[in-house]
Amino acid sequence: MITVTDLRKVYQQGDRTVVALDGVSLHVDAGQIHGIIGHSGAGKSTLVRCLTLLDRPTSGSVAVNNQELANVSDADLRTARRRIGMVFQHANLMDSRTTAQNVAFPLELIGTPKARIKAKVADLLELVGLTKFADAYPAQLSGGQRQRVGIARALCSDPDVLLCDEPTSALDPKTTDEILELIKSVRDRLNLTVLIITHEMNVVKQACDSVSLLDSGRIVEHGDIQKVVADPSGRLSQALLPMPGDLPDGLPAGTVLDLLYSGARATEPVISSIARTFNIDVNVLAGSVEHLGEHQFAHLRIQLPEGSDIAAITAHLLSNGVAVTVKEAK
Repeated sequence: MITVTDLRKVYQQGDRTVVALDGVSLHVDAGQIHGIIGHSGAGKSTLVRCLTLLDRPTSGSVAVNNQELANVSDADLRTARRRIGMVFQHANLMDSRTTAQNVAFPLELIGTPKARIKAKVADLLELVGLTKFADAYPAQLSGGQRQRVGIARALCSDPDVLLCDEPTSALDPKTTDEILELIKSVRDRLNLTVLIITHEMNVVKQACDSVSLLDSGRIVEHGDIQKVVADPSGRLSQALLPMPGDLPDGLPAGTVLDLLYSGARATEPVISSIARTFNIDVNVLAGSVEHLGEHQFAHLRIQLPEGSDIAAITAHLLSNGVAVTVKEAK
């Protein structure tokens, strides 16, 4: 559905050349919710502007549903942009317009007949749960409700892709959960492909099927959630399923292992299996069992007593689909 190939964006600031995007390539399948995560300065804002054609890429291509957009003519630019609905951090609603009038505004701009606008707005407000607030003004809405209006407005052109730029960073945790659930529901009901630009790992955990890590204008990690988390050495895996950085003081002699496993294995008694099979005590130092997207993961830090057969235990774990990292041995 979305294919970005070797996308570069270079700005000239006087005598200084700034490479904001340096060969970004990614592919997102139809119907996926894909997260693009990165710190400030990573190039997220530039990527958004290039994906929506607010900025022309210096080179490379952007294709939606096999149609090239990066080099579309100015005459076709408006039509091309309609294929991507935009949701921003702040809904940027017009204070003098009601909820229904804010949603209707893009349709009015392109001369849609009034009867069609009325029917479309009613459908969209029902979709985002705001039918009762059709005549309310932005000042009368909560932050989450205003963001729902923004989502409805982004959908009025029947886009193929919904691009959400930090859609929850101005919201409290409960409202964030509600908006992410809405985005997933909209994806399912309208068969959309969704890109979420964010710096919040919790957004990726709750909503995304796949993820890319953007750093200094480059995609440095990319893949399905299950794939990237399964690599315990990866930056995304460590960020999505973090462990305490330091071991607790006063630990007895032994070997500390980090274990990572997923799917049905995430609920299996791995620790008791080690204890029974090797007749040793296992000390659990830290851990969590979490759902990321549609998958369940377990990440545990354990300590094995001094003298344990680490090679045999590691082989036992690996044979049962558990990734093992030796954290410390003493």
